[in-house]
Order: sequence, then structure tokens, then C-alpha cells
Amino acid sequence: MSERHRAKQADHLVRKGLKFSQLRLLTALRDFEQIGAAARHTGMTQPAASRLLSQLEEMVGVPLYTRHMRGISLTEAGTLLASQAASALHGFDLVQERIGQMAVGTRGSVRMGAVTGPSLKILLPAVREARAAYPDIDLSVLIDTSDKLSEALLDRDLDFYIGRIPTESDARAFRIETIGLEPVALLVRFDHPLTRRQNIALKDCLEYDWVTQPPGGLLRRTHEEYLLKHGLELPRRVVGTTSILFTLALVRETDAIAPMARAVADLFIEHGALASRLGRIPLAQDMRVASYGLVTRAGDPLGPAAERLFEIVQTAVKPDMRKVL
Repeated sequence: MSERHRAKQADHLVRKGLKFSQLRLLTALRDFEQIGAAARHTGMTQPAASRLLSQLEEMVGVPLYTRHMRGISLTEAGTLLASQAASALHGFDLVQERIGQMAVGTRGSVRMGAVTGPSLKILLPAVREARAAYPDIDLSVLIDTSDKLSEALLDRDLDFYIGRIPTESDARAFRIETIGLEPVALLVRFDHPLTRRQNIALKDCLEYDWVTQPPGGLLRRTHEEYLLKHGLELPRRVVGTTSILFTLALVRETDAIAPMARAVADLFIEHGALASRLGRIPLAQDMRVASYGLVTRAGDPLGPAAERLFEIVQTAVKPDMRKVL
């Protein structure tokens, strides 16, 4: 059977003039077993109900009910059609309910993004709260650089992100609610030689390999500018990578030093499976990456569900965090 023929069969009753009032009436007739009671339940007169039922029987080509002294009984065909009618009506009720939920923001899809540090410090608790408050909202989270996140936002693949507006982008295309600066930590393995020395200085770190972003990355530019500002040379031996997993593995297995967002470093030191193998060197504690914030498209309001999540993220940015970051 061709797809076209099946499609014609599928809407056969609709093309014959099937009405929702007939479906509601038939389901009521199944429940009350009296035409008068079914008519009152659906808000119509008994003659109008009888006329609709007669039209429905003419459409399907078989009797849908039989009369008896106490009322009516549905035939096998009537029972089948009433069951399908009830299912269809229930389905439309669910659709209406879900559309209403989407309109007020309790259902829908939200696509968020974040650079690595804020994804752990801010977005993680916000997602946890959102899952509890709005379980019917589908969430997706993209963790990447601000360059990639800004492209995804402008392509409408994201509703909003936590990060920065790239310097080469047209800032007029964005709206940003600034959160603050992002602290940087120097991550090492817990028994690194520098952790056993007293009175260490930042220049002592240059004796070791560094593992950081490839050239041009924001974090790499930040620690390079910091070193130069303090009159130091740049590390001579550098491993460039965008992988946090590889960075952690290299730090754990060697004497390499990794500049990393403090929120990420703290997570793995205090809560991660690698907690017993990692630590921070107490140097350059005033090192900060440039300000970041909540970024949306300029002149493009968020949808209801995205607005709900945006408000949760705003709340997660506590006043004390704004002072620290």
C-alpha cells in the first residue's frame, strides 16, 4: 500500500466532516448510557445529540449503539470508536496543558553554555536547582571557549551562556550582565617538589614544565601577561592542550604546573577522585582572567523556559561571589 493511500485512509473520517463535538458526545454516551444525559454533559439538546450521532453513524457506515428500555448500549464498533475518541481527546488535553506550561516556562527546552570555571562555580548548582524546580524542562549544557559559545549563541544554538564577548566580535550583537573576574590557581600534584620547599617565589615555578592552553588562549594570555608584568620570563617548556582531563593526568604524573580556573582546581582538589593527588601552589593568588558574565543576544528576549533558567543562574551568582570573582 502506498504512503499516499495510507494517508487518505488515515484522515477518512476527518474528510467526511468528523467533529470534535461528535467525539465528546460518543465518549459521554459510553459513560452515561443515555442520550439525554450525554447531551446534557456535553452542553447540547437531546435532538442535536441524536442528529450528531446519526451523522456519525452515516460516516462510519455501521450502527454505533442500540436502544433498550434502560437507555442505550454501544455496539462493538461504537465501543472501539468511543475508546479511540477518548484517547484522542485526552491527547489534545495534554497538548493544551503542555502548551500552557511552555507559555509560563515550566516546560520546554533550554540550551545553556559556559566556560569551564563558571560552569562549575555557577552553572552546576543552578542546573541542580532547575532539575528540582522544573523537571519537565529539557536542559542541555555546552562547555567551551567564549569564542565557540558566542558563535553558538548568534547561530541560535544557545539561549544564553556564561563567558565573555570575544574581542573580535561586534559587541552590539550581545547583551552582557557582568559577574566579575575569574581567579586562577597554579595546580600541581600534592607531592610536587615546590610544595616541600619554603619561601618559594613565582620565578621558582619557571624551572618546571607548564601545561596550559595553546598559544592565543585567554587563560594562557592571562598568565603570560601576569608573568611579564612581574618582570619574569615566560616558561621555556610548555605543553599546550585544550583538554582538562589530559591536563589533570599530566599534572598528577609529572612535576608540571597547570594554571587553571580556581573553581576547577578546587573541585578536583576538594571533591574529586584525584583529591589525594593534587594541590595548589600558594603563589600568584591575585591572578585573574578578564571579566565574564551572563551573555544573551541583544534585542532578542528569552523564551519563558529560558527566562526561568536565566533567573536561577542570576540567583546563583551570589553577592559574595561577585566580590571574589
